[in-house]
Amino acid sequence: MVPAAQTGLRAGRVRHGHGRGGAVGVLHPRIAEHGDDLPFLVVAGALVVFALLAAVLISDHPDRRSPTDTLAHRLAEAGKLRVTWELSALYAIGFGGIVAFGVYLPTYLKTWYEMSPTEAGTKAAGFALVTVVFRPVGGWLSDRVHPAVVTSSALLLAALMAIVQAFEPPLDPVGTIALLAMAAGLGTASGSVFALVSQVTPQPKVGSVTGIVGAMGGLGGFVPPLVMGAIYSAKDSYAIGFMLLSDLALAGCVYAYGRMRTVQRDE
Repeated sequence: MVPAAQTGLRAGRVRHGHGRGGAVGVLHPRIAEHGDDLPFLVVAGALVVFALLAAVLISDHPDRRSPTDTLAHRLAEAGKLRVTWELSALYAIGFGGIVAFGVYLPTYLKTWYEMSPTEAGTKAAGFALVTVVFRPVGGWLSDRVHPAVVTSSALLLAALMAIVQAFEPPLDPVGTIALLAMAAGLGTASGSVFALVSQVTPQPKVGSVTGIVGAMGGLGGFVPPLVMGAIYSAKDSYAIGFMLLSDLALAGCVYAYGRMRTVQRDE
């Protein structure tokens, strides 16, 4: 636990502008030093390039049959499947956790560890990079082990690291290791859940279920920052927030292993 004097110093710095720069994207903390709008222009340019490449290089499979029913009907049919909401919940934990930390980690590092906005953004970018690297690892492992087992193991790792971080360790090295290991677990889980979609979802509905699951993952990322911020405002500590995260990840771990490992495609 940080001594009261340091807590007061930290709070004073935040109140007097030490937390400026929160709008800086975690992927472009250095770029923002050359202009507040520059990170957004970089992202916009990257999206335009991707759109052009997709238009030129991406095409449907030659044997693909175009659906004849409406989008609303297909989504409604996918929504009737129990596995759609089970997978959505698991993805909301895995990918939702990534989104949540992408949003809130710079604030957490600035507030609790007294980092400058640029340094906090850089370290948060490292967290995001680890999640990106381990997402395909989750898919690769799911080709060799049942994706429910991969998901369960990854969420267990994230839960254990959240418990470690709840004890508010020094950032170097324990906190850094815990946060990066948590990123690896969340990234792996987000990859393995999509592998699970293809295994337990009726083939004609895989696309619709994938869309719903992906949307729920994005929505799941909005809740944890609000909870973490509210708890910190009330208790001047992030420990409760990390323990809640560990509880949620453990629940996902148990459900993935106990339920999703035995689901059949025709449910």
